[in-house]
Amino acid sequence: MPVDTPPASKKKKRKTSAPTVSRLHKPEEMSLEAWQRALRRQFGREQKFKLENVGQHPVFSDFLVTNPQSKRTYRVSIRGGGVADNFCTCPDFSINALGTCKHIEFTLGRLEHQRGGKTLLRQGFKPPFSELVLQYGARREVRFRPGTTCPRELLNLSRAYFDSAGILRPKALDRVDVFLSRAGAMGHELRCYDDALAFIAEARDRQRRQQIIDRAFSNGGRATALARLLKVRMYPYQTDGAIFAARAGRCLIADEMGLGKTIQAIAAAEIMARHFGVERVLIVCPTSLKHQWSREIARFVDRPAAVVGGMRLQREIIFRQPGFYKITNYDTVHRDLDLIAAWAPDLVILDEAQRIKNWKTRAARSVKQIASPYAIVLTGTPLENRLEELVSIVEFVDRHRLGPTYRFLADHQVLNEVGRVVGYRDLDRIGKTLAPIMIRRHKDQVLKQLPPRLDKHLFVPMTPQQMLHHDENRDVVARIVHKWRRYRFLSEADQRRLMIALQNMRMSCDSTYLLDQTTDFGVKADELATLIEEILEQPDAKVVIFSQWLRMHEVLQRRLTRKPWDHVLFHGGVPTPKRKGLVDRFRDDPRCRAFLATDAGGVGLNLQHASTVINMDLPWNPAILEQRIGRVHRLGQTAPVRVVNFVAQGTIEEGMLSVIRFKKSLFAGALDAGEREVSLGGTRLDRFIKGVEQATGSIPTAAVQQESDRQDAAESRDEAPLPDPSSTTTGVAAQLPTDPWAGLLQTGLTVLEQLATAARGGPAVVSPSGLSVVQRDPATGESYFRLPMPSADTLDRVLRAVGTLLERFRK
Repeated sequence: MPVDTPPASKKKKRKTSAPTVSRLHKPEEMSLEAWQRALRRQFGREQKFKLENVGQHPVFSDFLVTNPQSKRTYRVSIRGGGVADNFCTCPDFSINALGTCKHIEFTLGRLEHQRGGKTLLRQGFKPPFSELVLQYGARREVRFRPGTTCPRELLNLSRAYFDSAGILRPKALDRVDVFLSRAGAMGHELRCYDDALAFIAEARDRQRRQQIIDRAFSNGGRATALARLLKVRMYPYQTDGAIFAARAGRCLIADEMGLGKTIQAIAAAEIMARHFGVERVLIVCPTSLKHQWSREIARFVDRPAAVVGGMRLQREIIFRQPGFYKITNYDTVHRDLDLIAAWAPDLVILDEAQRIKNWKTRAARSVKQIASPYAIVLTGTPLENRLEELVSIVEFVDRHRLGPTYRFLADHQVLNEVGRVVGYRDLDRIGKTLAPIMIRRHKDQVLKQLPPRLDKHLFVPMTPQQMLHHDENRDVVARIVHKWRRYRFLSEADQRRLMIALQNMRMSCDSTYLLDQTTDFGVKADELATLIEEILEQPDAKVVIFSQWLRMHEVLQRRLTRKPWDHVLFHGGVPTPKRKGLVDRFRDDPRCRAFLATDAGGVGLNLQHASTVINMDLPWNPAILEQRIGRVHRLGQTAPVRVVNFVAQGTIEEGMLSVIRFKKSLFAGALDAGEREVSLGGTRLDRFIKGVEQATGSIPTAAVQQESDRQDAAESRDEAPLPDPSSTTTGVAAQLPTDPWAGLLQTGLTVLEQLATAARGGPAVVSPSGLSVVQRDPATGESYFRLPMPSADTLDRVLRAVGTLLERFRK
C-alpha cells in the first residue's frame, strides 16, 4: 500500500552535517585547543564502541566504553556537556589538557540521542553529595565541588583549604587528611575519587622525599654518606647526579657518553633502598649489556643481581626468586609484562633509553606499561633527529612534564604555509622545562677528570671500480631527486629505491666486496692496516674499529689475520653468552690489540682500555658517531684518545659531513643551551632531499633529466591519485594505496638485470634485499638462481589483485 507523501511545506528539513575538520591543518578561525577538541569530537562520534551504563542515572552516570578492535575498556564519568565536566581513564584524557577525549565524545554523542539527553547535559549534573575531584586542564588541580545538600559548616570549613574557585591551596596539601576527617564527622556524603587522592599522595611523597634527601645529604657530608653505600668512590659530579635522581624519584640522567651514568643509577638505587624502602630494582637494557650491568653491580655494591634470560619457563623461575636487582632486555619486556607486574619493581632503570624514542614501536609501548613508583632513564642521546623522540622518552619519566604533545610541537616547530615543519624555535625553553627531572653534563664540564681527545678526518681515494658503483647509484638518486622536485611526491617504491641507492653509494666507499661479495676493490682496508701498524708500535696500545657493515669487517679481517697480533669481532649476531668473553679477552689478553665492532654490537660497551677509535665509515646520525667514540673516551680512560674517521674523497661520505653538523645543531639547541632556532629549510623530506643533493654531488646532466622525465611520465599513468588528507573517506595521507605488483615486478627486473650482467661475465648486481639472485658455483663455474622471496604482505596484495582481475574476466 503506497504511503502518502506530505506536502512540501510540511516536510522536515534535513539537518546539514557539520563540516569536516582537517586532521592535518588547523583552521584559521580556531584556537589550537578548540581544533584538538573538535578532532576528538569528530573522531569519537564516528566510532562504533560498545557502551555500558554501570551507574544508576541514564545520563549522569559511569559508563564502560570498549573498543572492539583493541579490546581495551575505559571508564567514562559524565557530569555535564561543558569542557572539563567529565572524566575518562584513558591515557589521552590525562595528558591532553582538553577536558575531553574520543571516549567522552562518543558517550556524549550516544546520550544526546536519548530523549531529553541534550537538555540534561546543558543543565549539568547537580548531585546532592559533594566531591573531591582532580581537574584536568592546563594544570592538574584538586578541586572541591559542594553538593546541593552540602551543609554550611562544611562550606565554611572548605574555605580554609580551597580558594574561591574550589582549588586546593598549595599550603593545604599536607592538611587534606584533616579536612577529610572533619568533613566525614558532619554526616554529609563527600566522594573522593582515586585520581585526586593519587595526585595528593604523589605531591606529598615528593615533598617528603626532598626533605629526607636534603637532611641525609647535606653539602658537606655527601661524599661520606655515599661512601657507606658503595664499594668505590664517585666523582663529585656523579655524586650530584645520584642524589638528584633519588631526590626527583623519577628522572632522566642524560650525561654525555662516558661520564658514568651506570654508577650514578646504582648509587641512586642504593640511596632509595636506604631511605625509601626500595627492595626490587628492574634494569632494562640492550641484550649486549645485560652481563656488563651484572659485572658493574658486583663491582660497586654487595647485592645480588640476576640476569633474566633463556626460555619463558626459565625467566619465570628467575622472576619468582628473591633478589634486589633483576636485569632484562628490551626485546623480552613485551612477553614478560605479566611476570614483571607480578614481581612489582619499586624502581625501573632504563639504559640506552633511546630504544623507546619511537612511541609506535612495540618495545616503547611495552616498557611504558611497566608500573613503578620510581624510575631512572639513562641515555646520552635523548634527542637524535626529531622532537617527538624526546617526548616519547620523557613520557616514561613524567607524562605531564612537557604537556600535551600537540601544544609542545606547536610551541617549538616552525611551519610553512602548508603546515610542514621547516625548523624549530625556542629550544632553550625545553631544557628549562625539563630541569626538575633531567640532569645533563658534558665532558668539557668535567674535563679535568677526563683525558684529551683528538679528532682527525683521513681522506682516502676511490678506485675506478668503486667509483663505477658509486656513480651508477648516484644517477639513480639524481633521477629520484628530480622526480621529487617536479611532483613533490615519492611513491613507496621510489623511497625504497632511494634508500637502497644511497646505501649502495656508502658501501661502495668501503669496498666493492660489500656489494658483490666477490671482488675487493678499495683503499680503506689497506690504509687501515698501515695505520694500525703505526699505532701498535706502542707496546700497550689498543684500537677499536667501527663499521656499520659486517662485510667490511670481513674485508678487514683478511688484512689483520696476517699481523703478529690478535683481534676480536663483536657484532649483533654474537650470542649473548659469548659477548662478555670477547670484551674480557680484548681487555686482558696483551696479544689481542684490535676490537672490531658494528653499531649493532657496540652499544653500551666500556672499552676505555683502548686509546684509539677508528671509524671506517660515517653514520648519518651524529649521535651514533658519538656513541662509538664514547666507548673509549669515557671515565676510566688514562691516556689521550685519538679518533680517526676514514672519508672517501669526492663521494657521499664527504658530503655527509655537513649533514652531521646540522643534526648536531638540533640536538645542542634543545638540550645543551645551544642555538634557539634551527632552520630545516623546507619539509622534512624536502630537507632530506637537499641533504642527499649535498651529500651526493651535483644534479646530473640534462640528458639524464630527460630520461627521468620519460620514466616519470610512464610511471604516473599507473600511480593512483593522491587522496585529500582531510577527507573522511580517504583517511590520513600516510595511508596511501600501495601497488600490489611493485614488489614482484621489482624482483623480476632485478632477475633480468642480473641475468644480463651474468651473461656478459660481469659481477652480479645486488638486489634490494642485499643478495645477488645470480650466483656461481665455485666448484663447477655454473650459474644458478638465488631468488629472494617477496614479503608476505606483497604476496597477499598480489593474490588479491589477481583475484580482482579474474572476477573482472568472469563478468
